[in-house]
Amino acid sequence: MNAMKRLMWVSVIVMVFASVFAIGVVVGVQAQDNRNRLDPLPSGAPYQPNTTELSLNQLYEQAIQSVVNISVVKANAFGEGSGFVIDTDGHIVTNNHVAEGAQYIEVTFADGTIREASVVGRDPDSDLAVIKIDPSGLTLYPVTLGDSDQVFVGQQVLAIGNPFGQSFTLTTGIVSALDRSLTAESNFSIPEVIQTDAAINPGNSGGPLLDMSGNVIGVNTAINTESGSSSGVSFSVPSNTVRRVVPYLIQYGSYEHTWLGITGNTLRPEQIEAMNLPADTKGVLVGDLQRGGPAAEAGIRGSSNEIRTSLGRLSISGDVITAINGTPIASMSDLVSFLDTTQPGDVVTVTIIRDGATQNVEITLEARP
Repeated sequence: MNAMKRLMWVSVIVMVFASVFAIGVVVGVQAQDNRNRLDPLPSGAPYQPNTTELSLNQLYEQAIQSVVNISVVKANAFGEGSGFVIDTDGHIVTNNHVAEGAQYIEVTFADGTIREASVVGRDPDSDLAVIKIDPSGLTLYPVTLGDSDQVFVGQQVLAIGNPFGQSFTLTTGIVSALDRSLTAESNFSIPEVIQTDAAINPGNSGGPLLDMSGNVIGVNTAINTESGSSSGVSFSVPSNTVRRVVPYLIQYGSYEHTWLGITGNTLRPEQIEAMNLPADTKGVLVGDLQRGGPAAEAGIRGSSNEIRTSLGRLSISGDVITAINGTPIASMSDLVSFLDTTQPGDVVTVTIIRDGATQNVEITLEARP
């Protein structure tokens, strides 16, 4: 009997507690319902974008259909980059340093489509690479490549990429300089590089630099920075290099650059004076020769003497290259740029100054070792 009474009391207590809790919930809900509903703060009049903004947005919406984010798995490392579609077969251009050593590559389109990719070809000397996806079931939008020889300082440009993993980011700026030279991982120079102040950061590598018509005029490849982020000095491989190199990467998997087999420097006033040359002489002074290289085989002479200057020791007495096939060569940049348009086996006529006299030498170009 006592057990029955205790059970009844427990039941009564539970019921009372449940009733009180239910009343509390109802009261709480009613208290919330009794609060006045407040209007949000007012907004201003609808924003009216100007024509420049509308144009940028239109260019962006058009361009991102061709741009991809690239995720790369390498040995003990994971990397990200960018790229862009160049044909309907699924070929995508990016940087060599993005694709090099890749064990697995995945590309993501702006609509969220993800496809696995494989490396088709790489060229470390121009920092370009081509990867490929299976285009089945996809509508691809290849870019239009512009003529980078027509680019000018002050020209407005756009960059689209994946900086710090922030997908399909647009930055804008201008072309701040032309004919820059970058040293590739192979230690050879990449000529005619475009400099821009458009923000380029890690993850932008391989993405397009576009003009205001939406044409690709460069491939974003490097920044000049001590912090690892954009400092307003960024570099892009010119589109004409892309146009020349990429067909070989697709067809053969590599590209053969030519060389003369020399070291040299742009002729300086101190060297001109020491060699008794006319003050307005321009050209490249040959320093060392690669034994068995094209220049050495053709009889080009390197420098054998030095002078001391305020800048240190400078070579003198070597041949001075002033033209190739009639095209003036005023600097090392001119020389590398010219060679970049040639193929192994081409025979070129090199105009030199030797011992104060001008002469022509025929040289058969070879592929870089």
